[in-house]
Amino acid sequence: MEQIINYVKPELVVVAVVLYFIGIGLKKSETVADKYIPAILGVVGVVVCGIYVVATCDLKGTQNIAMAIFTAIVQGILVAGLSNYVNQVFKQLNKAE
Repeated sequence: MEQIINYVKPELVVVAVVLYFIGIGLKKSETVADKYIPAILGVVGVVVCGIYVVATCDLKGTQNIAMAIFTAIVQGILVAGLSNYVNQVFKQLNKAE
């Protein structure tokens, strides 16, 4: 987990927590099949990180725009993966062996 957090921008770690709770909500609502929840969280993560990147970056020039897109996608996937990881940790800790 520490390796993943090293790559996530510190200000975006809170997005992983938000995605975790969104995932719990989707699971409890039973309107979405479980197999789609990680994909939904990935898309939401990329969108939220994209909003952050657009708000904090200078988008002048093609190179800056390409870097912003890349950063949004990578950070979005990382925070979605982090939220999924946290979910799995809780599941494994609650498992009786």
